[in-house]
Amino acid sequence: AVEYHNEGYAAAMAYGDANLAAANRMFYCSNSFFAGANLQTLRDEYAGLMKFLEQKMQVIFKIQSQYLQHTVFKLIGTDFQPKYVSEGNELLATDKSVMTSYYYQKAYTSFMFRSYGGTKENIEKYLACVGEVWANLFLAHAYHAFYIGLISFWVARKSREEQQWYQRG
Repeated sequence: AVEYHNEGYAAAMAYGDANLAAANRMFYCSNSFFAGANLQTLRDEYAGLMKFLEQKMQVIFKIQSQYLQHTVFKLIGTDFQPKYVSEGNELLATDKSVMTSYYYQKAYTSFMFRSYGGTKENIEKYLACVGEVWANLFLAHAYHAFYIGLISFWVARKSREEQQWYQRG
């Protein structure tokens, strides 16, 4: 049902609502990723999304989308890292929503590549800040909860602190 986000984007643009248009484009890309879309197609979709977000000055959406875009590049096998806008570094240090997205995506990517150290480090950072982010619950709680549980059980199997991770998962 990701195509409905294209319709949402078109409707938002027709009414001049840049925020809703940006959210629909972002959700189209992220949901396509989790639905298993072709990675080369996603690379192109993300390029268009980044251009749009830059034009509409949607900094937080852009920074959060760049984290998933970076995962797409890693899965394709390129070393390209999206250039985070200068505000991104400051936002990562101060905005809990951006931090949550960042640590979640880094943990998920580390998990996909079976990097125990990276997964454990980033999942701990994610769990430390997720409770303070109401927007995370509003927008992405369902798939975050599933993957965080999956990652926690994987870390438990590899960790000496099994009980702690089973409780988190």
